[in-house]
Amino acid sequence: MIDGVLGGPVDQDYLLQARQMQAMSFAVHIPLVCFGIAFPAMVVFLEGLWLRTGDPLYKALAKRWSKAMLILFAIGVVTGTILSFEMGLLWPEFMATFGDVFGLAFGIEGFSFFMEAIFIAIYVYGWDRLPPRVHFAVGAPVILAGFTGSFMVISVNGWMNQPTGFSIRDGEVVDVEPLKALFNDNLWHELTHMYLAGFLVAGFLVASVYAYGWLRGRRDRRHQAGLVVALSFAALVAPAQLLVGDWAARTVAERQPVKLAAFEGLEQTQKGAPFSLVGGLEVPDLLSLLAFHDPNATVQGLDSVPPDDRPPTGIVKLSFRLMVGIGSALAALGAWFVWSWWRRGRLPASRWFGRALVAAGPLAVVALIAGWVTTEVGRQPWVVYEVMRTEDAVTGASGVPVGFAALGLVYLALAAIAWVMLRRLARTPFEVEA
Repeated sequence: MIDGVLGGPVDQDYLLQARQMQAMSFAVHIPLVCFGIAFPAMVVFLEGLWLRTGDPLYKALAKRWSKAMLILFAIGVVTGTILSFEMGLLWPEFMATFGDVFGLAFGIEGFSFFMEAIFIAIYVYGWDRLPPRVHFAVGAPVILAGFTGSFMVISVNGWMNQPTGFSIRDGEVVDVEPLKALFNDNLWHELTHMYLAGFLVAGFLVASVYAYGWLRGRRDRRHQAGLVVALSFAALVAPAQLLVGDWAARTVAERQPVKLAAFEGLEQTQKGAPFSLVGGLEVPDLLSLLAFHDPNATVQGLDSVPPDDRPPTGIVKLSFRLMVGIGSALAALGAWFVWSWWRRGRLPASRWFGRALVAAGPLAVVALIAGWVTTEVGRQPWVVYEVMRTEDAVTGASGVPVGFAALGLVYLALAAIAWVMLRRLARTPFEVEA
């Protein structure tokens, strides 16, 4: 039972900077999470092709990708550690109040991280040291640990959007049920949406790298195999992501109607609400149809809550449209590839396909970050929906701007290190892997 709002006003002049600092860390870390979710499966798939066909190209490509996987995991360790410290340093009231509720999830996430680190090391350094099928089996714990780690973090985010598993009495959190909080009803669509997004981002980013080489005339089997495998993962996931996106939007409409109103900038509660298109055009009743599968359904507007309880509509509406627009375009690009491969057994011959594929990788990251902006900013002003406000969870410390600037420099340094290491790996002769 939740019968009150927790927290009190904190004397903090830098709430906006604290939120921006946290957002910067999420924007840096989340693409790495996508590789943690999807890249091990892609690498193990390549190794499976080698075991099935005996073609040494697949083994060499899997070895090359596994090294990139290790580099990205190492960078993700640093960014993930920073993110964990930020949760305690920037939002101490949130962590102190609800630590018992979601502590189990963070504990399992930490265990998953150590398991992933151990088995990634065995996998990368076990090439030609372990029997082939044993080495292939080592990839399974890497995939599983990447999934369980992200599962726990997404579970906490789902709980923040639909808090459950505790009661509030006399301003205190009591009757904590960690498992109920962990498996909250909001978890399932968020988990599915993020897991598919992981394969979209990793698949299109890897495919865009090979597409760039393809456009520059590198038409060898290595580039073709890398491009086709990565693009196949992304293309097969993209249509499913559209369906899951519809599921997620309808869940938001039912449980967080003010967030849905922010998606569309809907000021007034309306029956048969229209959906606005680019250029100010509106399709009558379409928003009601999309949100509730009923063109006559009533959609709550921003006027249903006081002004202080409304999210910032502009950025939420923009990020939502970016996510949907880019996601639809990526699905169309994937369909183009699948159609050409099915009909002709080859990649589309058009150079426009290659150019679109080069752009698809960065655009997939933009869509990913826009999706998280949509769900996190759309929940504002609540850090825990309708239970604790963000302004009541923030630290009272005065050094937030200094930490913000220092953290920006740290991330620039990490980006430079990642670029140098991946660039050096790419320039290593492929024969080394063979």
